[in-house]
Amino acid sequence: MKIEILSSSDRLGEVAGMEAGRQIQAAIARQGAARLLLATGQSQKATLATLRAQPVDWPQVEVFHLDEYVGLDQAHPASFRRYLHEEFTQYVPIRRMVWIAPNDGPIEAVLDQLTAEVSSAPMDVALIGIGENGHLAFNDPPADFETRTSYHVVQLDARCRRQQVREGWFPDLESVPTTAISMTVPEILNSRTIVVSVPDQVKAEAVRRTLEASRGDPWVPATALHQHPQVTLYLDRESSSELNQELRSRYGLAGR
Repeated sequence: MKIEILSSSDRLGEVAGMEAGRQIQAAIARQGAARLLLATGQSQKATLATLRAQPVDWPQVEVFHLDEYVGLDQAHPASFRRYLHEEFTQYVPIRRMVWIAPNDGPIEAVLDQLTAEVSSAPMDVALIGIGENGHLAFNDPPADFETRTSYHVVQLDARCRRQQVREGWFPDLESVPTTAISMTVPEILNSRTIVVSVPDQVKAEAVRRTLEASRGDPWVPATALHQHPQVTLYLDRESSSELNQELRSRYGLAGR
């Protein structure tokens, strides 16, 4: 795993967003089109702000997103569909956006349609984060590393739901939905390139636990990233603050 530690969350977003743009444009040059997978949340705003300004041939890009709450209206401030429109799709003339729409019919039919969409070709670039509980997308611990499905319905644990309240998306815990549709861990790992943006002090424990592992641990879902051949983890000073000298030496971060 390649790791870069930047001076601030804003600088992290700039570097991660520029790298994502380069990778997307490289995919277009190689094959004429690209598929992009996007995460949401406070940790992704700076990265998306930079990415949407990159010199990418956006009409050749299809965009997918990682997860969405079950039972939440698209107009709700916490809706990930609303977030992606406000933070990304309204700014760039992409070819197509494949939405996760849990309320658009029976859940199994929604899952089948999403699976059909992602199965036609892998994601060229995935932008993701790591949750405070170590989750990838909404795959809370213990995550299913063995599933063969592309998307599934997940139960959100208490720490994940408290994170949504702390970030200001919901007024209290009772308002946070308890279920969501999420891309699975194996499907995320099918992406050709993964760009992981993890700023801020609240993520320091999850970062440390992710990097302490030598292989995937379902109780720290982000450890699945160790299995991927082309992943870069972007940190800032705060999110890297719990990395001791042994970990810094292991990942070539000594002195940073």
